[in-house]
Amino acid sequence: MSDAAPGTPATPPPSPWDRRRPARARLTPARAPLSRERVVEAAFTVLDRQGLDKLSMRQVAAELGVTVSALYAHVRSKDDLLELMYARLYEGAAIPEPDPERWREQLRDYARAGRKRLLSHRDMARISMGYAPFTAELLPHVEAFLGLLRTAGLPDRIAAEAGDLISTYIDGFVLGEGMWRERAARPDGDDAESPDPARPDWNGITAEMQDYFASLPADDFPHLRALAGLMVTDSADERFDIGLEIILRGLASYLPDTAADGPSADEPGQD
Repeated sequence: MSDAAPGTPATPPPSPWDRRRPARARLTPARAPLSRERVVEAAFTVLDRQGLDKLSMRQVAAELGVTVSALYAHVRSKDDLLELMYARLYEGAAIPEPDPERWREQLRDYARAGRKRLLSHRDMARISMGYAPFTAELLPHVEAFLGLLRTAGLPDRIAAEAGDLISTYIDGFVLGEGMWRERAARPDGDDAESPDPARPDWNGITAEMQDYFASLPADDFPHLRALAGLMVTDSADERFDIGLEIILRGLASYLPDTAADGPSADEPGQD
């Protein structure tokens, strides 16, 4: 008995002609056209999954479901792609107007934001260290960053060196964090079950290091013994801020009102 409402025509069975027709092809959604933005996004996907050493144009093409040759209509080479990925991190980033009364705070904010950008994708610190940020897209950021240093009152020589110093500190710190993460991710490594990848204390390695330093002969290693309980004890965030503070206090010694207490601006690091 049919459940159809009275008066509803019954569905007829397939006719012999229907059975002879070839099955209709299932329609698939139209693929979004390839673009530079899609290539960069796919490259980030491959980078986060496989790391920089295995990032290749072939892998990016496979991620997009296209041939490798199709990528070259949008990027010139793998180096070009890495440069575009690096520039993408700065999209939407802004540096505030320099305030000489708040220069340390502004530089702290800049450095923390830079570290956060590099941590947003795997191996970005390695990419950052391989590319000078002097492209048309990044020059405004370099200009604004140097403006923070010069407006603070630092001598030009010190401002120029400090820009590179702070950038190198950020890159190096994040690179170290990445190395710890890679070690923790190894399925056959001692650190495979890390409870907190933000702290280098996986499976008691920090305690082991401290105990080892404390056990060294006092006559030969007095400083390692004295500092054993203080080494590698803070979170990555705290260690980053401490290192940054050391840099900022050093820079402050070059300001005009404190220059007499610090190294000569003409001969950095000279007594």
